Amino acid sequence: MKVTVIGGGSTYTPELVSGFIRYHDSFPITELALMDIDAERLEVVGGFARRMVAAKGEPFAVTLHTDRREAVAGAAYVTTQLRVGHMAARREDEYLGRRWGLVGQETTGIGGFAKALRTIPVLLALAEEMRAVAPGAPLINFTNPSGLVTQALRTYAPDIVSIGLCNIPIGYRMRVARQYGVAPERVEIDMLGLNHLTWFRGAKVDGEDVWPAVFQQYLNEQEASSDPSIPPYIMRAQGMVPSYYLRYFYRAPHVIRQQQEQWPPSRAEQVMAIEEALLAKYADPALTEPPPELEKRGGAYYSTAAVLLLRSLHSGDGMTHVVNVPHAGAIPGWPEDWVLELPCRVDREGPHPLPAEPLPEPMAGMIHQIKSYELLTAKAAVTGDRDAALLALLTHPLGPDADRAPAVLDDLLRTHAAYLPQFA
Repeated sequence: MKVTVIGGGSTYTPELVSGFIRYHDSFPITELALMDIDAERLEVVGGFARRMVAAKGEPFAVTLHTDRREAVAGAAYVTTQLRVGHMAARREDEYLGRRWGLVGQETTGIGGFAKALRTIPVLLALAEEMRAVAPGAPLINFTNPSGLVTQALRTYAPDIVSIGLCNIPIGYRMRVARQYGVAPERVEIDMLGLNHLTWFRGAKVDGEDVWPAVFQQYLNEQEASSDPSIPPYIMRAQGMVPSYYLRYFYRAPHVIRQQQEQWPPSRAEQVMAIEEALLAKYADPALTEPPPELEKRGGAYYSTAAVLLLRSLHSGDGMTHVVNVPHAGAIPGWPEDWVLELPCRVDREGPHPLPAEPLPEPMAGMIHQIKSYELLTAKAAVTGDRDAALLALLTHPLGPDADRAPAVLDDLLRTHAAYLPQFA
């Protein structure tokens, strides 16, 4: 059983390798194919991955590839963690937001928009190759903006079983598990929304409702904070825990002021420094375990989320995972082809969304607006339609106003011209 990782030169990869080693008894892969367009970086990360596997008795082979079609050929599962334009493009996204007085962030607002335009064509090209050389293989997408990219895949490559994955839901699950001292498999969480625009609204341990205590702990922490990510009164009014990423909506002026006052370094610049140090560590021929510095990179529990999902797809164990897929009628009144982030029972046939109540109107209104933005962005990314791109910018609540939108789009297209040939 072969698993292919597109973007295998990522500094995240050793975390993923750890998961494949840890769960090998229940998810017995024979080959992990790491593919990246940066051969030098792939050699460093891939060499470290090989040493990690060798130190555990080589339960599977690690192969390195710069040819994507070769890497995908014969794969049972394909995962993506790529970044078109590398971290330098993320930095450009952040400063694009800063110079226009907008939120500069890689998954929402102008930054998420730019990244989606660069990423969607690449993922659709991958889907085309999968049809030819890995027919039937599911595509597990960790590439941000994960929900939007998955919506584009489901809209423009509907024959490919594509599943968007994020580490935030597994973070909620692990937190509840720690609070009650149980294994994460004994925890079920209820959350709903779009990727990075979700609300955590329920938790059970061994089938018993523990939400009141879980919610109270979150609320206590925000009330004790001098700079809460979400104002506590919002949590109390909603009775839910909004994702950390809702701070970009609820506290946009505060975030923009921080950008102006505290950058540089932006987050991309911080990560670039972290990655330089990590790659130096990975190159050490004596290193066989992920270094502690990897925690600074972010993406906590990524390997757990990814490998447990793959294990369910392989074994059909029916475990519940929170993933990004079309809800297929699970949420009454919402279009069935909308990709949402929600709990799904996963077996060999794929994810089966669990029926759930829609979010209350204040939150549902945000979901509807951002989903309209996502559909316009996917259309613009696929077709190079400038009007669709402008409408997407105007639809997003963190986008520019109508007087500035054309100039902002021109700036974006100039900045990333090398990665946006569809608009040439």
